Amino acid sequence: MQSFSSANHIRELYDQLPQPDDASRAAAAARQDQLTKPPGSLGRLEQIALWIASWQATRTPAIAHGQCLVFAGNHGVVKQGISPFPQEVTQQMVWNFEAGGAAINQLCREAGLELAVTALDLNRPTNDFTTGPAMDPDEVIHAMNAGAGALSDDCDYLVVGEMGIGNTTSAAAISMGRFGGNASGWVGPGTGLDVAGVNHKAMIVQAAIDRHGEDFDDPVALLAAYGGRELAAIAGAVLEARMRSIPVMLDGFISSAAAAALTAGNRLDVLDHCMISHLSAEPGHIRLASALRMQPFFDLRMRLGEASGAAVATMIVRAALATHNGMATFAEAGVSKEA
Repeated sequence: MQSFSSANHIRELYDQLPQPDDASRAAAAARQDQLTKPPGSLGRLEQIALWIASWQATRTPAIAHGQCLVFAGNHGVVKQGISPFPQEVTQQMVWNFEAGGAAINQLCREAGLELAVTALDLNRPTNDFTTGPAMDPDEVIHAMNAGAGALSDDCDYLVVGEMGIGNTTSAAAISMGRFGGNASGWVGPGTGLDVAGVNHKAMIVQAAIDRHGEDFDDPVALLAAYGGRELAAIAGAVLEARMRSIPVMLDGFISSAAAAALTAGNRLDVLDHCMISHLSAEPGHIRLASALRMQPFFDLRMRLGEASGAAVATMIVRAALATHNGMATFAEAGVSKEA
């Protein structure tokens, strides 16, 4: 495990980021060209296989030890009335995860993912970021290390998700703090706000931005201003995965925002090992995906969180790898390649 010691240490790591293996990608692409199908006829499935190949550094990529990490945290900004649910629901949902009763439990079973849930100081919410920073830098680093430490030694594919009442407000503030714009363009209904509630949420995010500002060049400072412990943990897990060349499937708006914090200082390349699974029904997600220059796989109008969309996307990834590895070549099948 990579242990993060400070914001300066993370900046130093950015100069040591592993890169995708171009030779493996080229070899995988050459195999694709020989499979019994018209070139490109499997669409994005082919690109998914090449993406995994380049980060696993193999012509025949596979998911042998896929992990789904779900992090839970509570947010002080809930005091501002930005969620229709009380904070107690965060702990109650963690118990539901542990009992196997949540959506993500079922989806991980179907996707062949090992689920691990980490609750981060649920009895100690972050500070209300309209009155001061959500966390201090040491808290951010501690949470990032909790995220990094959750990856198993044999993990070869990672899915990340979260649970935390109020965290769509944090995600909106992080997104606006990173990419600017108007608060009304980043906020959405979350767990079920009506129009008046969404408008109030936008006012709260704007108040936070007025206090802490935009254009952060440091991911730790950005997360300290607006983040939650579970979002910092996601950022830590995503960065740990990059240092180990593990491909990452992001979930929806919240996990995308947590990962986006790592791009502070205009470092979009930090997320080259990531893909966004689905377009969340949260309206800010389409703006965030565009700002990150990523195209989500699908849009099923999901907005649950928990890594649910990323788990569904993993089934598509497995389909991509099955066709890439299992199909016969023209030569093997005795099929003419030329018209």
